[in-house]
Amino acid sequence: METVLKELPQQLLNGLTLGSVYALIALGYSMVYGILQLLNFAHGEVYMVGAFVGWGVLALLAPGDRLLVPAWLAIVAMLVAAALASGLLGVAIEWFAYRPLRQAPRIAPLISALGVSFFLQNAVLLTMSARYRTYRTGLLIPPAGNLGVLGATVSPTRILVMGVAALLMLALQALVQRTRLGRAMRATAQDREAAAMMGVDVDGVIASTFFIGSALGGAAGVLVGLLFTQVYHFMGFTAGLKGFTAAVLGGIGSMPGAMLGGLVLGLVESVGSGFISPRYKDGIAFVVLILLLLLRPRGLLGLRTKDKV
Repeated sequence: METVLKELPQQLLNGLTLGSVYALIALGYSMVYGILQLLNFAHGEVYMVGAFVGWGVLALLAPGDRLLVPAWLAIVAMLVAAALASGLLGVAIEWFAYRPLRQAPRIAPLISALGVSFFLQNAVLLTMSARYRTYRTGLLIPPAGNLGVLGATVSPTRILVMGVAALLMLALQALVQRTRLGRAMRATAQDREAAAMMGVDVDGVIASTFFIGSALGGAAGVLVGLLFTQVYHFMGFTAGLKGFTAAVLGGIGSMPGAMLGGLVLGLVESVGSGFISPRYKDGIAFVVLILLLLLRPRGLLGLRTKDKV
């Protein structure tokens, strides 16, 4: 028992760090589903592309063992480039793979999403090879400077990951609640046809939703690269599955639910990995998901919806 209490703060910190990344990925799923009732299974690969874009920016800014710009500027450049590239990729995916199938049966866009996922995965494999690429985090964030908080060791990298993730989630919440675009997004999610009759540019709102959700996924890819230092072509599959799980756990279509679901999933996975076995962390997370959905099928913050007639 003493060992458990000693290790618990560190596992909780690890879970919050991992959960903040899952939350960013889950937001992309929830935003798209809330407006289109579409499960964008290519979102994990968009996250993976963002991670590679961040790696490429770092390689350009640090061709040797020395940064050409200040570390903070390099980190901002990596995040902005990854977010822009992933956002534009998300818009392109919506334009070519989903928009022509809006009136098709729901199975059609689902199959299209899986096809886009495989295409992106293999495109990166062919262009970048299967070799792992390493983020040289030590050039950006000093390995020293760890802080002790309530028995847990907090590294500067973890502070950066949690801080950036929290900032992005707060910015998204402000955009949705306080801007004209946010009102249009909420109106489109509530009733697409009525929003169009009231003058809302539904196609523009959907494209903006894909851009924002994909940009968050790309930023999450950079944060994961900085935290775990390695990226590869298949990393989007597992991360996408975890992000989707977090979205369902919190209540698919609910942005606060996606944030909460990501944090809960990260905590469950970290505690299970630390106190049971790292080999079973995925199984533990899904067992918790199943049990929760048996008790609350709509997720933690999901709302009951009425079927349209």
